[in-house]
Amino acid sequence: MPKKILNNIKITLLYFVIFSLLASCNSIPKNTENACSIFSERYFWYKYVKNSSEKYGAPVHMILAFVNKESGFNRYAKPPRTKLFKIIPYKRPSSSLGYSQAVKKTWEQYKNETNNSLALRTRFKDSVMFIGWYINKTHKINKIPLNDSYRQYLNYYLGWGNYAQKAYKTDKKAIIFAKSVKTQSNIYRKQLKSCKKSLDRKKYIIF
Repeated sequence: MPKKILNNIKITLLYFVIFSLLASCNSIPKNTENACSIFSERYFWYKYVKNSSEKYGAPVHMILAFVNKESGFNRYAKPPRTKLFKIIPYKRPSSSLGYSQAVKKTWEQYKNETNNSLALRTRFKDSVMFIGWYINKTHKINKIPLNDSYRQYLNYYLGWGNYAQKAYKTDKKAIIFAKSVKTQSNIYRKQLKSCKKSLDRKKYIIF
């Protein structure tokens, strides 16, 4: 085979590999309701969530449930725009962005307190570390146990001050969301029992 053709084939294959890697990083896992499936498809993610759990004390299954509820594992997730006259797209209701749906102000606080100026809301690694940090702060500020997914999510959704003022008593949406996170967290916890050992033993990352 001529050298020129061989080089062209190599270049084409290289582009294909790069494109595949980028698509893998940007795409949403096939089965977001199964923790073992998610981490089997995205082994890096397991390492990142585990690191957050070990640093901040929040359970792996709970961090994962927060991501699921907040963004559905969509790195570019944003709240839908409001509409003028129910037709014309207008402003978004908040600055929430990324896997964790963190707002700008709280994200900046996280970066400052952790000396992580390069953290990005669209990066899974940074997002799950943020969630772990927030859960740990909730534990310190409002004395919520690290494994209490229901009350932890109420804090995450409402903010520390609003939770302390018991704003959830008049916010039915917050209660519904917190219950759904608790349910999903328990599902993930049970699923991880069957695959955690194999994930911990895994030495090679497969894309």
